[in-house]
Amino acid sequence: MEISNGPIIKPIMKGVGRRSKRYDVVINQRPSRRFSTEGGGKLFFALRSSLSFGSRLQLFHALFALMSLIHLSLFLGVVSLAAAASFSPGSRSILRDIGSNNADQKDYAIELNATNFDSVFQDSSAKFAVLEFFAHWCPACRNYKPHYEKVARLFNGADAVYPGVVLMTRVDCALKMNVQLCDKFSINHYPMLFWGPPKKFVDGSWKPKQEKSEISVDEWRTADLLLTFINKQLGSSYGLNDQKFGNFLSNISDHEQISQAIFDIEEATEEAFGIILTLKAIKSSETGTSFTRFLQLLVAHHPSRRCRKGSAEILMNFDDLCPSGECFYDQESGAKDTLRNYHICGKDVPRGYYMFCRGSKNETRGFSCGLWVLIHSLSVRIEDGESQFAFTAICDFINNFFMCDDCRQHFHDMCLSVKTPFKKARDVVLWLWSTHNKVNERLKKVEESLGTGDPKFPKMIWPPKQLCPLCYLSSTEKNIDWDHDEVYKFLKKYYGEKLVSVYKKNAVHASKEEVVVAAEEMAVPTNALVVPVGAALAIALASCAFGALACYWRTQQKNRKYNHNPHYLKRYNSIVMNTFSNTESEREKER
Repeated sequence: MEISNGPIIKPIMKGVGRRSKRYDVVINQRPSRRFSTEGGGKLFFALRSSLSFGSRLQLFHALFALMSLIHLSLFLGVVSLAAAASFSPGSRSILRDIGSNNADQKDYAIELNATNFDSVFQDSSAKFAVLEFFAHWCPACRNYKPHYEKVARLFNGADAVYPGVVLMTRVDCALKMNVQLCDKFSINHYPMLFWGPPKKFVDGSWKPKQEKSEISVDEWRTADLLLTFINKQLGSSYGLNDQKFGNFLSNISDHEQISQAIFDIEEATEEAFGIILTLKAIKSSETGTSFTRFLQLLVAHHPSRRCRKGSAEILMNFDDLCPSGECFYDQESGAKDTLRNYHICGKDVPRGYYMFCRGSKNETRGFSCGLWVLIHSLSVRIEDGESQFAFTAICDFINNFFMCDDCRQHFHDMCLSVKTPFKKARDVVLWLWSTHNKVNERLKKVEESLGTGDPKFPKMIWPPKQLCPLCYLSSTEKNIDWDHDEVYKFLKKYYGEKLVSVYKKNAVHASKEEVVVAAEEMAVPTNALVVPVGAALAIALASCAFGALACYWRTQQKNRKYNHNPHYLKRYNSIVMNTFSNTESEREKER
């Protein structure tokens, strides 16, 4: 409780000097809310008067230690919050280390700027490109980046699943060096995505008034939508979860890998047809008959629906395209329709991007592997009544249109070694399997002696025991005793059901609800407060240093005053005690 005539502190002690003014007090009878005789003020003066200089110095040190402890606690709290943020992905933590933000996320999209823009597109071998214009300060752009990178992973980088198909690129319009580049494309909001051949973007050839093929927002808002747009443009069936199939031997027991070969079969079919067109290989009625027989086999049994459709279109028009076995290849021939106007597997089958048949070197595997898989897949789909026809169609096609002369001749010799017509489809399947193993044995010796084979995919006897243990009755280094019934079952399932299983998986698309949820998650703003851990540590250390400096300065001041006036403390204490005694006596009189 305060007294209306409470004391107020005023300096006296004129003889001591200005530096000691603040330490010498008398009582003036005026109201004071800061120091009252019956509150904190009384306790304050009691402590000041009762404690010696050494005790007060110890008290000050204790207060300093408490302050340092508080600073340390704050610092540890900052560190713990930052650590919690780093271990809870997706959470919007208040405190976050900007130095480690997304540090473990790899960027696959190529970051372009005004200096490398033209050269990257000019040197690209990709058939198409996606170009994103964004600004690093844009929250929507930051939220969209993970979606864009999911798609870029499939096409960009050394570990791309489908390298060279689509070039995924980005340009930061917030950088000064890219302002003119973004103006060239009339960028008026972020992000903006464009689609087209890489050469179309080079050297400003894309004028502002030209049609820019901008991808609409509803086609790129999520990774699923963007990949669906790309699949629509390419006529492909790529999936976000597709993985690169590198060394098949490292996971030889995985039956699912053959499902990726469906794309290789399409490409091999298209490439074989392209070789025929390039070399104008249909030159007589004999080669024309060989080609039409193989087309009949493709129409009935090709694993790819679009290849069956394309083969049927060519077969229906073949007599008009190739009268008397002489085909019209170019418009110069004067024909209204030519063989080049047809695509045996559709217009947009990628070329040169084998998956299951991709070798570790550009010159290994690829087309020859894809053609073998095609032949095996055809053999497991025929009926018994088609056995001899299928065998003859395959042998004649390889003999007339496979342009590796040595390989063609060896295969033709093995076909001629068959003296008895086939009556069972099973026999054709097993004959092709046995022939393929003989080819591998011959090539393995040659490649090992010359060092021309694929080091990651050496020629081997198929199937290996890891993939089909029941196929082996017994085996030694020089001889294998096969269970042909089990081999036939394996081949039927492997090149039949397993081969086309990828179509069933890719037919399942994300539901509308899933797309909406993904879009809402993408739109969540990332406006959390950012406090680097380094800055928090610097603040704590600076506070401790300042406290230590203040303590040192205070001690020096006390020592200086004590040394200048040895009777100061005794005199100071007596004045304070007399002041409080007088005050108490006056209060007793008033009562």
